[in-house]
Amino acid sequence: MYYKKIPLIYLINNFKYKNKKILYETILNIEEYLKYGIINLDKPSNPSSHEVVSWIRKILRCEKTGHSGTLDPKVTGVLLVCLNRATRLVKSQQESGKEYVCVCKFHSKPKSIEEVKLVLNNFQGAIFQRPPLICAVKRQLRVRTIYDSKLLDYDETNNVCVFWVKCQAGTYIRTLCEHIGLLLGVGAHMQELRRVKSGNMTEYDNMCTLHDILDAQYIYDTTGDESYLRKIITPLEKLLINFPRIVIKDSAVNAICYGAKLTIPGVLRFDNNIDVNTEIVIMTTKGEAVALAIAQMTSTVIATVDHGVVSLTKRVIMDRDTYDVKWGFGNRSMEKKKLILAGLLDKYGKPNEKTPLSWIKSEGYAPKLIGTNTTNYNLDIQNHNTVNENNNNNKIEKNNLTTSTINTNINDQISEGNKNQNENAEKSDSSDLKKKKKRKT
Repeated sequence: MYYKKIPLIYLINNFKYKNKKILYETILNIEEYLKYGIINLDKPSNPSSHEVVSWIRKILRCEKTGHSGTLDPKVTGVLLVCLNRATRLVKSQQESGKEYVCVCKFHSKPKSIEEVKLVLNNFQGAIFQRPPLICAVKRQLRVRTIYDSKLLDYDETNNVCVFWVKCQAGTYIRTLCEHIGLLLGVGAHMQELRRVKSGNMTEYDNMCTLHDILDAQYIYDTTGDESYLRKIITPLEKLLINFPRIVIKDSAVNAICYGAKLTIPGVLRFDNNIDVNTEIVIMTTKGEAVALAIAQMTSTVIATVDHGVVSLTKRVIMDRDTYDVKWGFGNRSMEKKKLILAGLLDKYGKPNEKTPLSWIKSEGYAPKLIGTNTTNYNLDIQNHNTVNENNNNNKIEKNNLTTSTINTNINDQISEGNKNQNENAEKSDSSDLKKKKKRKT
């Protein structure tokens, strides 16, 4: 089939690599395709976004579905539906920018087209908005940003204009139309609205309808032909092509899936535009998205250092144990396990009084000392040794004190016992004498 020639290349394309290891592409089976897939749906008018998503879940028999940004029932256009594991990207896609094409109806005729264009240009940047009465949210004043807008068409006879707007997520176009009518002094309301772009997915990127999804699933169930399902479902990596990327080793993938931090030894390649505290995508050599993370180093720092934390895992996408467990098999880990078994480290792997000096001097045990002066490093080691010696001396002194106190306590108890015996003997003698005197009398 034709789809077997299509690799998973969304995160591999347009990526400048750092080292020379060759990346290889992979083809997912249909179960994995559904597990990590998204659908660019052309939402119909009248049903709500929640209803549409629930219908798709029943048609495809998915465990979970979610959408990236609610559309009102009368609004049509791009609605990204995430399937199964792809629902972990819903929150990041809900905050991405949106683009709309709106039909605005004026209540009376404006003065000129130039005035309409001028008012549209004035609504660029940060604006105040209050949600309309029709929306089922708290009507609270909020700030939203409009990045760009353009008048597409104007009908003077019907007092209708069509304009395009690029705005922040959560912007109410219905409220924007009312504000445009207020500034023009003629009044206006929104007549029709269509979303043409959500994030980096447009209405030209593999868009499908509910009927297409139903037909594709029916063909797969009856004939086993999965080509139609592959046409309507897109891998979730398509949503992440705008993020900076880091390619990691296969041995580090499962650790990231368990929430571990990404360190320098696990990095193979990386983008040149990574800054501190920016959101990045961690990917495998096959182009599979592993997790979203927050960068802790810039690209230049990653290229120069040989140790340290590269990123903190924010949201894991891949299932656990998809790759084999590879942590705990290195030279350092094996040596640490031997020391724990020998009693030279405690059960948590921390040093005790028996820990050898060579282990304490190593970089793996004392990362805070790396990069400091050698004099400070030697002083810290000497302090460690003196502390251990003092602890041993204190223990010996404590043992001597405890033995001496025990001996004194025993002697005191013996002397007290002798005194008590003498007193009891004297009392018994006096009582016998009294009894004899009474008998004589």
